[in-house]
Amino acid sequence: MLTPQDHIMNDSNCEVWMYSFVETTEAKVLRFTYILNCTLNIFLSLSAILLNTVTMYAMQKTSSLPKNLKTLLLSLAVSDVGVGLLVQPFYSSLLIKCLQRNIPSCNTFNVFGIICGLFSVASFLGIVAVSVDRFLAIHLHLRYQELVTHKRVVVVVISIWLLSASGSSMHLWVSSLVHSLCYIVIVILSVLITALVYIRIYLTVRLHKKKMQALKGQLKQENRSEMENVASVVKSVVGIFYVYLVFLACYLPIIVHLAIAEMTTTTSNAMKRFYFYSYTVVFLNSSLNPIVYCLKMRHVRCAVKDILQKMFWYRNRVLHLS
Repeated sequence: MLTPQDHIMNDSNCEVWMYSFVETTEAKVLRFTYILNCTLNIFLSLSAILLNTVTMYAMQKTSSLPKNLKTLLLSLAVSDVGVGLLVQPFYSSLLIKCLQRNIPSCNTFNVFGIICGLFSVASFLGIVAVSVDRFLAIHLHLRYQELVTHKRVVVVVISIWLLSASGSSMHLWVSSLVHSLCYIVIVILSVLITALVYIRIYLTVRLHKKKMQALKGQLKQENRSEMENVASVVKSVVGIFYVYLVFLACYLPIIVHLAIAEMTTTTSNAMKRFYFYSYTVVFLNSSLNPIVYCLKMRHVRCAVKDILQKMFWYRNRVLHLS
């Protein structure tokens, strides 16, 4: 059986993934951590697939949801389904190998890194794209439909997935340092852009509220329709903002862990436990997103309720007939 050091000598990029695996002498100490994380990921995998599939179907059936917003949210939901369908089962299999004291090869770690990076980056860039779209919907008003066409949104979605695929496979031909630096740059730029977008959205919404209060009772019918449209967009912005906050909360533990790991040369069992749980919290995000959609987006919530009511009605009817 090869040790982590043997693997690292064969491929320096494996160092990033070998960190999550321990020597066989430590396997007994972390046995409960392996079992608990494996169990949680199996459960969360099923919930991510089920909840996002129902949400995607609900979005498809919701005609009142703006087409551009629907396309971007469907892309986000696809990435969440991918996490539940591919990433979490893969991660669970790695945990099982830990229990069996069997260290996978570098190829296994590379495949896991590519799959995990693909859906993580797609989710992150997707949230940024939705946030920018909602900002443009508020900022451009009537010009939004003219400038932000559905074809352009589709191009953005395709570009996001291509960028995610190239970024996740980058570690196959560049050093781990360059790969990490690229990810850090993307994350910092994306967080800054999204933060600026929501600040601008807040200022724009506050300006609209002041105008509405100043002109209250004096608005013409067309102006009232415009204000109602702005209010509807604002509600969707609030929903996306909660998705963004949940995303940051779920990714914060793994970011903190990686920062600490860069500053220390030795790792304790507590840090290794934190590493495993951090990944589980990251994957939890895929199960939380559809819940946020339902809680904060009325159109999606109504469509999901309608689907569930029809499912229960059909089930009761089948039971009654049998």
